[in-house]
Amino acid sequence: MSQLSLKSVEKSFNEARVIKGIDLNVADGEFVVFVGPSGCGKSTLLRMIAGLEDVSAGEIVISGKTVNELPPVQRGIAMVFQSYALYPHMTVFENIAFPLRVERLPQAEVDKRVHAAAKVLQLEPRLQHRPGQLSGGQRQRVAIGRAIVRQPKIFLFDEPLSNLDAALRSEMRIELMELHKRLGSTMIYVTHDQVEAMTMADKIVVLDAGQISQVGSPLDLYHKPDNLFVAGFIGSPKMNFINGTVAAFDGAMVSFDLGVLGTLSLPRRSAPAIGEPVTLGVRPEHLNLGPGAFTLTIMPRIVEHLGIHTVIYSGLPGGENFIGLFEGDPRITEGAPIEVSFEPDQVHVFDSRGLASY
Repeated sequence: MSQLSLKSVEKSFNEARVIKGIDLNVADGEFVVFVGPSGCGKSTLLRMIAGLEDVSAGEIVISGKTVNELPPVQRGIAMVFQSYALYPHMTVFENIAFPLRVERLPQAEVDKRVHAAAKVLQLEPRLQHRPGQLSGGQRQRVAIGRAIVRQPKIFLFDEPLSNLDAALRSEMRIELMELHKRLGSTMIYVTHDQVEAMTMADKIVVLDAGQISQVGSPLDLYHKPDNLFVAGFIGSPKMNFINGTVAAFDGAMVSFDLGVLGTLSLPRRSAPAIGEPVTLGVRPEHLNLGPGAFTLTIMPRIVEHLGIHTVIYSGLPGGENFIGLFEGDPRITEGAPIEVSFEPDQVHVFDSRGLASY
């Protein structure tokens, strides 16, 4: 049974359609990440699930019950925002306990829930401190603790790590994943950072202009993107794209004319029509130094030596950017041409509509 179902959900602000008919099922206990560029509608969709935005059309169903008309407090959800939204004059204990005070729970139950949440979040030594005495990561834990004590059916996170520095973001990602394992609760997490999505999610929902572009596990989206948008969004550095046309197809092999780069033949059971424009995609990490099945000569403009790997930025004759990622610290110099290659089974093919062809 789905813990959460979205059925043809839409949201409009006057004449502007922001969410354009979303259908999605989230299973009990799943960690689902909504990811996409700014303005794609991911936070709006989360706020609709929370009850902070009205639904223009469609249904939101939580645990088998349609909740469109229910206020947030009756939906069985708890939300953690980008801003910590803590009360500076209250102790950590009282900040975490605040929603329980609103519900007028007995003091014994308040104590029990707050201490249980503080133990999970390693905040027990900080319960009598005020937010101003805490680090950014500790404040975010307090905000999460305030959600935990409500014992919700679903946790909603709206870019909760955006205000943290890079090192702390990495630590908090691990803490949130461990928290999910301990609680076993359904969690929906919004981010624009595809690295966060890839490392945290059981299931990723990629949004583009108010619509779902693809849903799947992180590795599903990485290895088999459905379209050019997902292919370019998932993966860091982003996928390289090479423009070409279909030159020939015999039912088993398809040949692509890549202009001055030559011709590339790939095994395919189906192919776009002869002469149709196509885009071939190759991930930077799938390039090899030196000649191979298909070899290119490129001129590195920028070389990033990062120790564990090296990233090079160059361009192709057609104007396309071209990025390579190689293990270790190979001897690559800016302005000195090098040969790189890739294998046919690492190539993604997209037709003139931007849809994947496998």
